[in-house]
Formats: sequence, structure tokens, C-alpha cells
Amino acid sequence: MVDALLATWPAADIRRAGAWTIRTGEGGGNRVSSATEDWPVTEADLPTAEAAMRELGQVPQFMVRDGEERLDNLLATHGYDLLDPTNLWAIDAATLAGDRALPMGVGYAMWPPLAMIRDIWTDGGIDAARQAVMERAPAPKAGILQRAGQDVGGAAFVAVSGDIAMIHALHVLPDVRRRGVARRLLKHAAIWAQDHGASVVGLAVTQANTAANPLYAALGMRLRGQYHYRIKHEEAST
Repeated sequence: MVDALLATWPAADIRRAGAWTIRTGEGGGNRVSSATEDWPVTEADLPTAEAAMRELGQVPQFMVRDGEERLDNLLATHGYDLLDPTNLWAIDAATLAGDRALPMGVGYAMWPPLAMIRDIWTDGGIDAARQAVMERAPAPKAGILQRAGQDVGGAAFVAVSGDIAMIHALHVLPDVRRRGVARRLLKHAAIWAQDHGASVVGLAVTQANTAANPLYAALGMRLRGQYHYRIKHEEAST
């Protein structure tokens, strides 16, 4: 699931440095800026990753995935703070798509996205650098727009890697929340995923998001993993 997550939300550049994968983020957020280990590392490997990220003008930070407890302990010992514990949710596309019926004229999937979709993303803090990540993502991909009656409702980005469609950048405008927009966005994404060869729909959400996690559970999604970041906040603030 993490592989599909990274494939559908790609860094601007990826290179190898010793035991590490180093990502160039270009302001696109933690996921595209964090190093990951390619095999179990030791303390002697850490300076290689730190130097590679500093060379890019980035603060050293790492994504720690399930099963990487040794790396997590190493980073904690070296002063790296925990950031954004995140859940990975997944569901069969057929289950989420259900009867594949959507209200007429309230949902649209397309690429490139309408300016209206970009405006919704901007409202949700999904800025130009993060939207550039979507531009880099390989096809098939789509921006999905949902209305709430006559009102603009919300938007999401979906892209396929293998048989998994990952949903990113899901944002519902504050004035139309609790009107089923998020559920329709997810259903529309599942229908689109089926139409583009994916059998599974997944997404990532921080554990701190107490609105989204219960919704995904209520829709029948299942936890498929977790990850978090480690970063030196004092270095990030200098």
C-alpha cells in the first residue's frame, strides 16, 4: 500500500545514496521530501542520508513504515521527533462503488482539472507545490469534483498504481460539510477506479483527523498499515 501511495504522489526526483532512497520534494510536503531505507540501516548509515538531504536544501526527515522499528529507534536516539502518525485505509473498489449510481450532474472526473477543482484544493491548503505533485503523477489519474445541490462541494485526486487506486487531496468546503459530499467523492473515485483497471481503493489520513478516520471505518474500509515521519524540528526552524 505504501508503494502505491508513493507511486501516485511522486517526488520531483528520486536517487539512491547508500542504503537510502532520497526524494526531492520541491515544497510538495513530507511524503515527497522524506528519505526511506532500502534495507536495514545502522547508525553509520545515518550521516549519508542527512548529507544528501542537506545538499538538496532540505531538512533531514524520514518516513518510517511498518516493520522499521529499528530505524525508528535510531532516529529517536538522534533527536528526531515523531510527526504525523498516519493510517492507510483500503477497500475493494466494487464494495465502495456499490450500485455505481451517482446523482445526475453533481459529479465529474477529468484530467486536467477544472480551475474550480484547483480552487477547492487551494482552499484546503493543497497549494501549487502539492498540485505540481499531481501533475507529475503517471496516468491514469483524475481530479474529481462533487457538488452539494447547486453549491460547489468538494474535490479529490485519484491515480492508479497496479491494481490500487489511491485517493489524495480530498477536501470538502466548510459550508457544505455534513451533506454527504465526502461519501460521494469516495464512491465516485471507486467507480472511476473500476473503470481504469483498479480493484482496490486506498488512501492515507493522519491519525489526528478525528472526522475522517471514523468515516472511512463506517464505509467498511480496513486498516492496511501505518507510517509516520521523523524530523528534527529545531533544525527545521533555523
